[in-house]
Amino acid sequence: MTTATATAVRRTPRRRPRAGGGQRRAPYLFLAPFLVLFAVFTMAPIVLAVYSSFFQTRRSGLGFGGEGEVVFAGLDNYVRALSNDGFVAGFGRMLGYGVVQVPVMLGLALVLALLFDTALVRWKPFFQLSVFMPYAVPSVVAALIWGFLYQPRVSPIVEGLRSVGWDVSFLSPDVVLWSLANVAVWSVTGVNMVILFSALQSVPREIYEAARIDGASELRTALSIKIPMIMPSLTLTFLFSIIGTMQLFNEPMTMRAVTSNISGDYTPNMAIFQATTLGGDVNLGSAMAVVLGLVIFVLSLVVQGVSRRRNGADR
Repeated sequence: MTTATATAVRRTPRRRPRAGGGQRRAPYLFLAPFLVLFAVFTMAPIVLAVYSSFFQTRRSGLGFGGEGEVVFAGLDNYVRALSNDGFVAGFGRMLGYGVVQVPVMLGLALVLALLFDTALVRWKPFFQLSVFMPYAVPSVVAALIWGFLYQPRVSPIVEGLRSVGWDVSFLSPDVVLWSLANVAVWSVTGVNMVILFSALQSVPREIYEAARIDGASELRTALSIKIPMIMPSLTLTFLFSIIGTMQLFNEPMTMRAVTSNISGDYTPNMAIFQATTLGGDVNLGSAMAVVLGLVIFVLSLVVQGVSRRRNGADR
């Protein structure tokens, strides 16, 4: 074969076989079950809630006029939701709860993950399982356990503190919010520790070896290498913690049985439950749910925006 012929052969593009109709449809067939479930169980409830929030059921004759008439109410339900003192106060409680609970929980999870990533800790699987176990306990059961531990006269913790001269009431109006935060910290620190520890395992070990050769201590390596390398996972756990904070429901709802200092509208989700189920006003509850969803959406955008800006600055 001559040189010119060989060059022509190399330049001749190879034609790829065209995918048949079955191959082109295959990705959509695999996605179809997810799209159907997403549309039915995620999008449909959201659309229904938004639609319901613009209507009201009006009854005549002091409410004894039968089924009532469903009429278009515009933004009246949103005005009623934002005028509801309990619903608005619930956001304030959640803000204070999140400001304390999220940093404490993520700080503990990060410290534990960094400790388990070092060679100083022995029996790592045992201690990791011990930290993770509270996450396997349902939130209602966890609230019942801690509700018992918070009660005066029956709690060994309260009696132990009283024996050393510290008389504290974990269910008093000023403390009960932080008692709820303690239940959340106890429950979800382990799962966040597992996420951060898994992220640490993906960091190339050669970087740590180079840091040790340069004389960096374990603390310096953690602050300058490990934490920046797992910042995306740390941001993800932070975002999930904020969403979980705004969705707080099971713990305060369960602990209402042991204290009267938790009202029926203590959190936004409890206010929605009270308006919808106990008050029978589905339209008002839908408006409250839409407001809560918008707040979570905005907070998520803020966290993602700050994270992207920080990552861009680091680059």
